[in-house]
Amino acid sequence: MLDSTLRPVKDAVLQPVAAGPCAKVCPILISTVGLVAALGAGMAAWRGWVIVSVVAWLASRVLDGLDGAVARANGRQSDIGGLLDFLFDTIGYIAIPLGIAFGVGDDTLWTVTAMLLGAFYLNAVSLGHVAAVLEKRGRGAAALGEQTSTTLPRGLVEGTETIVFFTIALAVPSAATIVWTVMAIAVVVTVAERTRWAATQFGMRSMEVT
Repeated sequence: MLDSTLRPVKDAVLQPVAAGPCAKVCPILISTVGLVAALGAGMAAWRGWVIVSVVAWLASRVLDGLDGAVARANGRQSDIGGLLDFLFDTIGYIAIPLGIAFGVGDDTLWTVTAMLLGAFYLNAVSLGHVAAVLEKRGRGAAALGEQTSTTLPRGLVEGTETIVFFTIALAVPSAATIVWTVMAIAVVVTVAERTRWAATQFGMRSMEVT
């Protein structure tokens, strides 16, 4: 919901770093380090190292923004880089809820974590398909002037909201059940709204399987 509003701010902050100290660093390497940081956050959550988990998570998010900034600033954008960026983000989104669930060890939290991961799965399917259709119809990232490798249809829960939810859950593991419940509901609402929007934009007939 807030990504499009905050993206110019993020780019303004990261661009000097991307064009300066990190100009010669491979963007995929930055993505990989970001993945390691996200996995480290999940591991730290499992071990009960709250401060370490929060710091590692936020570091992974900075690196997630920096890899694309470096690629754009230095003409090193690639389709494989965009794919790995999405894959690495998804792995982190799986590892951290699992790490918190292992750390807390509560059956209710495990149930809610399963619901959250299921909501993520639905979101990934809806986001990927809608983005693919938009690209096919010439309404993708390039046509819209977006800097991402593919267009990212907006929703109630995007990257910014995910950072907030995950940070709260990592900082206060005892509240993770509530945080994940709210986030799972919000993600399902996002999927429903995206599907409604797609039906309006693409037409029901064009959405039928052929």
